[in-house]
Amino acid sequence: MSVVRNPVPEARPETQPEEDIMAALDERTRASIAEANSPSARRARWVVRRGLVVADVVALLLTFGILELGYQPNPSVTNHVSTVTEFALFMLMLPVWILMASLYGLYDQTRRRPDHGTMDDVVGVFHMIGAGLALLLIVGTAADIFHPNSGKVVTFWFLALTLVVVARACARGVCKRQAGYGENAIIVGTGEVGQLAAHKILQHPEYGINLLGFVDDAPLEMRPGLSHLRVLSRSEQVRHVVELLNVDRVIIAFTNERHDRTLALIRSLNDLDVQVDIVPRFFELVPSGPGVHAVEGLPLIALQHPRLSRSSRLLKRLMDVVGATLGLLFLSPLFAYVAIRIRRESHGPVFFRQTRIGTDGREFTMYKFRTMTADAERRKAEFAHLNVHRREGGDPRMFKIVHDPRVTPFGSFLRRYSLDELPQLVNVVRGDMSLVGPRPLIPEEAEYVADWARKRLRPKPGITGLWQVLGRSGIPFDEMTKLDYLYVTNWSLRGDVRILLQTIPAVFRRPRVD
Repeated sequence: MSVVRNPVPEARPETQPEEDIMAALDERTRASIAEANSPSARRARWVVRRGLVVADVVALLLTFGILELGYQPNPSVTNHVSTVTEFALFMLMLPVWILMASLYGLYDQTRRRPDHGTMDDVVGVFHMIGAGLALLLIVGTAADIFHPNSGKVVTFWFLALTLVVVARACARGVCKRQAGYGENAIIVGTGEVGQLAAHKILQHPEYGINLLGFVDDAPLEMRPGLSHLRVLSRSEQVRHVVELLNVDRVIIAFTNERHDRTLALIRSLNDLDVQVDIVPRFFELVPSGPGVHAVEGLPLIALQHPRLSRSSRLLKRLMDVVGATLGLLFLSPLFAYVAIRIRRESHGPVFFRQTRIGTDGREFTMYKFRTMTADAERRKAEFAHLNVHRREGGDPRMFKIVHDPRVTPFGSFLRRYSLDELPQLVNVVRGDMSLVGPRPLIPEEAEYVADWARKRLRPKPGITGLWQVLGRSGIPFDEMTKLDYLYVTNWSLRGDVRILLQTIPAVFRRPRVD
C-alpha cells in the first residue's frame, strides 16, 4: 500500500469549524447522513430493543394461551376460575421475565454487536425461560394456585423457546426494513487495518453501519473502493465530530497515537451515547466471543458503555432495597449491642455523620458507628504528624494514621472487621448509596479525581466494591479510582453478587488497619 500522506497543517484550531468537517464529505456521504439523521431514522435505530421486548411478551402470552386451550378444551366453571387465577399470576410474572431477559443481555447485544442475530439469542432465551418458569412454579405452588404436571411444564418450556425465537426473528426483520435503519460510524486511523475495517463494513450493508469517514492526524492514501470516504478531522477532535454528525459507533483501528492519547480519546467518549469498538492487536488470532464481534472475520472488541440502562438501574435498586432492608432487620440486635457498648465506653453520639460525594457529585450525609472519641475531628490537626502519607513516598491526598490514638478500644474492634460500616445500610434504603459501588469519597479527596475518572460517580457509591475486596485501605488513591472506573464500565448484576460474596472473607482475611 502506498504511504503517501495527505498534507496536514501544522497549526489547527482547537475545535475544527463545522463547515470544514462538512466540506470534507462527498455528496454521497452527505446524503446518507441526511437520511440517517432524520427523526424517523433516529427512532428506527432504537426500535429494535422495544421490538424485541414486544416479541418476547407476545410469544409468552401466545404460549400460555395455546397450553390452556390444549390442556383444557372444555373447562368447567371451577376450572375457568382456576384459569383466570393462573393468567393473573402469569401476567404478574411477565415483567420478571423481561427483567431476566435484560439480565442475560438479550436486549443490548444487537446494538453492541452488529453481527448479532436471532440464533445468537437461543442460549440466553433457553436460560431465561427456564429461570422464569421455575420461579413461576415456585410461586404458584407456594400460593396453591396450580400444580401442573411435568408434561405441561416441559411443553411450555419448548413451545416458549420456539415461539420466542421465531418472534424475535420476525421483530428483527420488521425493524431492519424500516427506512433509515442503521447507525452512523467513523473509524479512527487510516492505516492498513483501518481501511481493511472500512472495506469489510462496506461489503456488508446488512450490518446497518453507515460509514461516514475517518479521523486521523496523519492520514494515508485511500485504497481503491474507499475514495468516496474522507478524513473528517484530527483525532483530538473526535468528540466534536461525534456530536456534529450524530455518530453512533466509533471504531478505533491501529493508529500512530501514543497509548495515553488513545486512552484519553476513548475516555472522552464515555459520557456520550456512542458505542466504541477496538480492533485488537494480533486480531488474526482473536476469536469472536463475549464482548467480541466480527465484521467479515475482523474481530472488534465492544467496550461496554459506562451508563446503566433503565432496567439495569431497576434491578440494582431492587437488590439494594431488599438486601439492605433484610440486613437491617436481621442485624437489629447487633445494632442495639454496638450502640450500648459505644455509649458505655465514651461520651458522645452513637453514630458518626460525615459528608460524602454521591451520584453525579452530589453531597450526602453518610452514617457510621462512632469509633473515635467525640472530639476526634477537632483534634485532627494535633495528630497530623502521624499521618503515614506525610512520609516520603506517601500520597498527600490521603490521611491515615496507623493505631490512631483517638480510636476507642471498642472502636478499634469495629474498624478491624468493618462493623462500623453497617449503618450505611440506612443510606442504601434512603437511596444515597448502593450495596456495591464506587468508594464514597469525602469532598477533599474528590477534588483530586481526574476528569476521566469522574465517570466513577455515575452510579451510587457502595458499602463495598472492588476496592474493598481487593485491598481495603491498603490501595493507593489512584489505583482505587481506577478500580472504581473499572467497576462502572463493567457493571453486571452477577458481578455485584460476586463482590458481595467476596466481601465477607476479604474482611476477615485482611483486617483494616486505619
